[in-house]
Amino acid sequence: MTTALILEDEPLLATQLRDKLALLWPELEIVGMPAEGREALRLAREAEPDIAFLDIRLPGLSGLEVASALPAHTRVVFVTAHDEFAVEAFRAAAVDYLLKPVSDKRLSATIERLRGEKTQNREELLALLQQIGAGAAPSWLQWIRAGLGDTTELVPVDEVIYFRADAKYTSVITREREHFVRRAISQLETQLDPGKFWRIHRGIIVRVDQIASASRDLRGRYVLTLRDRPEKLRSSQAYGHLFKHM
Repeated sequence: MTTALILEDEPLLATQLRDKLALLWPELEIVGMPAEGREALRLAREAEPDIAFLDIRLPGLSGLEVASALPAHTRVVFVTAHDEFAVEAFRAAAVDYLLKPVSDKRLSATIERLRGEKTQNREELLALLQQIGAGAAPSWLQWIRAGLGDTTELVPVDEVIYFRADAKYTSVITREREHFVRRAISQLETQLDPGKFWRIHRGIIVRVDQIASASRDLRGRYVLTLRDRPEKLRSSQAYGHLFKHM
């Protein structure tokens, strides 16, 4: 029987992947679903799984570090919300590289590769990991895990029109909905591509291509009209320089 572990720090996402694998590959035995890297390595040493489905961005050890320390025979599949880790290069060495949310069709293709591929060039994989780790470009946020209570959703950053800070959370506004994340807007700002998102107020970050027009008032503030939302956003005077050449 083929065995696998799933390394994912979001319990809901780990369960979803496990359930998809159970449906598409009933013969696969999941030996564990650790939430952090050191536990994954401990389990891998004990169970010696044939396959490891690894997230990349994790607290503590990253999925890349875990991949480099797995048993030699364990084949690696990266499952991540981030596409900046040289996807095509990884596909040449890892068995596959899946972007969240993973579709049944995409996962089925990975399963076919795993069933037909018995070996993996671990030396090539480790060389790629070192190369990418040494020269990685800034990685901007691609997905946002949003939700309150027990419900978690993955919101593509490209669908976000603006972010608005509230007392205990940050609102994530898309064309049709408002989501919530328990993260400070200042933290989100450091993870967003500054070429695509501008902070226009202490409590507001807007996607640049959603700004239809900007009208200046007598106090040097700008009122923004959005393309896909009816409300108007007001910048603070400190950020007025962003709109002088629009």
